Parts: sequence; C-alpha cells; structure tokens
Amino acid sequence: MNEELIRVENLKVIYKTTDEIVQAVNGISFTLNKGETIGLVGETGAGKTTTALGIMRLLPERTGKIISGSITFEGNNLLELSDEEMRLKIRGEKIAMIFQDPMTALNPVMTVGEQIAEAIRYHSEKINESEIGKRVDEVLELVGISSSRKHEYPHQFSGGMKQRVVIAIALSCEPDLLIADEPTTALDVTIQAQVLAMMGDLRDRLKTAMILITHDLGVVAQICDKVAVMYAGELIEVGMLEDIFVSKEHHPYTIGLFGAIPNLEEDSDRLSPIVGLMPDPAKLPRGCNFQDRCPYCMDVCKENNPKVYVNGTHNIACHLFSEKQLWKGDNYE
Repeated sequence: MNEELIRVENLKVIYKTTDEIVQAVNGISFTLNKGETIGLVGETGAGKTTTALGIMRLLPERTGKIISGSITFEGNNLLELSDEEMRLKIRGEKIAMIFQDPMTALNPVMTVGEQIAEAIRYHSEKINESEIGKRVDEVLELVGISSSRKHEYPHQFSGGMKQRVVIAIALSCEPDLLIADEPTTALDVTIQAQVLAMMGDLRDRLKTAMILITHDLGVVAQICDKVAVMYAGELIEVGMLEDIFVSKEHHPYTIGLFGAIPNLEEDSDRLSPIVGLMPDPAKLPRGCNFQDRCPYCMDVCKENNPKVYVNGTHNIACHLFSEKQLWKGDNYE
C-alpha cells in the first residue's frame, strides 16, 4: 500500500494590496504518496506557482497570505511550524524546489560548486568540508555534469546546464519531495527531453516524490502518475494519468487544452484555442469561473459553484456532471 507523503486540504491563498485582494488559490485539495509524481497543469495565472510557494511557505511577506486550509507533510501541518523550523528542517532538506528560471536562480558571483556546498552545509552541520566536497562531486555527476566543472561560474554554462545545476542544488540533501516549477520552459526541445529523462531517472533511483508544474501536457504524459488541472485558482479536474489521457469524461476546459495540441496525423491550418481569457482573480464571477469561456454554459453555472463529480480516482468539478450527465466529448447523456 502506498504511503501518503503530503496532503493539501482546502488551501486558500490571497495577495492583498492597498488597491485590491487577489484570490490566487481558492480551496484546492490533493494528496501525493511517496515516490509519486503529480502534474499541476493550467494556463499562466491559474495559481500553480502560488500553490508551490504556499507549500514552501515562501509567499511574499507583505502581500501573500494563506487564509485557510492545511498542508500536512509526513504527519505535520506545515502551516503550524515556525519560520525557523521551516528553514532548518523542511526547506532544502525535506522539500526542495526547482524555480522557474534557471538564469536567475543562481548567484552569478559564486561558483556552482560553492552554491551546492552551501545547501549541503546549511542542512548538515556535522559533515566536514572533505565530505561536502565529495557530495558536491557526486551530485554534479548525478545530473550529468563533470565534477571538474564545479569551480566554474554560472555564466560559463548553457541554459540546459544551468538547469541541471539548479536540479543538483535541489537534490543535494536528497529531499522527500521535489517541486519543479516549469523546469523545461526556457530550454530547447532537445535539452527538454534530456532534463525530463534525467528527472525521471533520479525520481526512480532516489524514490523522491515530485510536484511538476507545467502547461505542457506532453511533459505530463511522459513523467507523471497523477494530474491536476488548475483554472482560476481551483482544481477543476484531478485523476490518475489514465483518467486524464484515456477516459472520455472531462471538464470542458480540459477538452479545450487537448484541443489546442497539434495533431501530427491530421492536416489543419489553425489550432483550436480556448476562446477568451481567464477571469480577473481580483474580480472572480459568481458561480463557475469558466462560465464565460465554456460553450456548454447553463443558467446554473452562472449562479452556483459546481460540485465535484467523483468516479473512482477521477474528480471533475462541473455542473454537467453534478446534474448526473456524463460528458462524452461531443455529446453528454
């Protein structure tokens, strides 16, 4: 039986300024077992990165705030821990994060070896400098970089190699959970494939659970066990990989995401984008957040939030399902 690693329940995050309150994450819930990978998918502005920063307790100090919910990691609610406990016992050691842009994630005036060693030294007080040096060499080799390059600076590495260094820093203390925020977005296709293959191999070898944030369903299909589709701060569809890629029952937004993927077996002049834009998170509509873009919007969608339809491991928040109508692509019955 799989052992649960992290459980996020009813997490709500806002950004509060003098002008407005942005409802960035609105009551999301999901679980992840040890060694599993979940893909968090959605458009820019859906709340994916805010969810990750909430788990890490790295929200902007003055504006970002978790107003409700719980994040239970290995039996402890992370929201009840002090800043010092998060810094010394959780971040880096238990939960590590690969930030979105490798170009800005590294310190330009420190060698890559010094930056990896800093993470190890911070979380392993009893380890001596000789052992730290050996560990730096091991981690660099683990991500496919020669240990002889540890004395080089970030500007001496390509974008793909910088991303490998960022991954090396994240893995240096062998965390139980790795959060990867669009780790391949800034890389070319060939390097993307190499980085994804490496992350999958490291996950299998170290048994590290992963939260992979991306907008690329191809990446999700390649590396994930579970998928959570996010829209306007809410999880509108969650399931195992087979539920999302094989099942015929889907939220209209998920169908729109798949419709925007080019089909190499068919000739087409244009893709099929989802019409419209995501609602302003500071002025979310009453009822379903997807109503203005949904071709199947009903009156009930404009008045009430949809309930979650559950079919085994597959959860869908849509009135088409809450009205006991099963979505079948072009028809529902």
